[in-house]
Amino acid sequence: MTEKSRKELINQLVTNIVASYKKELYIKPHDLCPLPNRDVIIEISKMLRQLLFPGYFSKQTGMSEIIEYHTGELILGIQDKLSEQIVFALCLEANKSQAEATCRRVTIKKQADDITYEFLSRIPRVREYLATDVQAAFDGDPAATSKDEIIFSYPGIFAMSIYRVAHELYLLKVPLIPRILSEYAHNITGIDIHSGATIGKYFFIDHGTGVVIGETTMIGDYAKIYQGVTLGALSTRGGQALRGFKRHPTLEDGVTVYSGASILGGETVIGADAVIGSNAFITKSVPSGTKVSIKNPELIFKGNSSTEYNPEYIADWVI
Repeated sequence: MTEKSRKELINQLVTNIVASYKKELYIKPHDLCPLPNRDVIIEISKMLRQLLFPGYFSKQTGMSEIIEYHTGELILGIQDKLSEQIVFALCLEANKSQAEATCRRVTIKKQADDITYEFLSRIPRVREYLATDVQAAFDGDPAATSKDEIIFSYPGIFAMSIYRVAHELYLLKVPLIPRILSEYAHNITGIDIHSGATIGKYFFIDHGTGVVIGETTMIGDYAKIYQGVTLGALSTRGGQALRGFKRHPTLEDGVTVYSGASILGGETVIGADAVIGSNAFITKSVPSGTKVSIKNPELIFKGNSSTEYNPEYIADWVI
């Protein structure tokens, strides 16, 4: 291929792709304001984890002599970066309803600064809740050797630390950024917690892969769920018409849900201290203190010969 023909080919590709920008309006470029930057938002989440767990995820130690300096440095960095990203998110949201969103840039900047300072003021409360999550993981997992191990390595704690900060931004009505944070944690851990869910203290996700917690889920204190649990909606066929309605279940204090269980529906309430067994499919409320399990299917054990094992060896499922 000659240099001339290569340039002609590139020019044709550019023409065709730009034409698609004008045609596919649902994914067109935005030219009224910059978009939030996913990489910067992930960087902010890493800075926030340093703030939440001092000494664990930074090169600096948590030594008392220097902790105030490093905390101040972190706060300044987070404030600058987060406020800018909130400006972009608010501008993008404003563009949905008016074409002159850029004229409101000064107003949006002040709004973003106010939101950022309010969010940062909530960090002590977020840490209070995360401390109880770490304690619940330590109390609930005999394989845990220390709380340090839990903070460093447990996917449930990683997912909850991202959820706890994303939830505060959600409550402050920040567009888009909470969802970017939630999906970042989802990609890393396989745990999908919508930032709109309400989750109490001492919450423990054991193992965690495949856990789904929907937007309008409400979970009380001291709840525990295992891998593969879905707290979802009965149906999403209504699409945007369902926005604003409670679509996901409520788990009261002390509920335990074992692996693979699905609990669906906004009117479904699992009462305090109930236990939901593995692979259960729940669409109706369960009274407090109830244990729900699936009747175990018959298991047949066969050896290499034609002789079958005695049925007395068939195991009963135990919670």
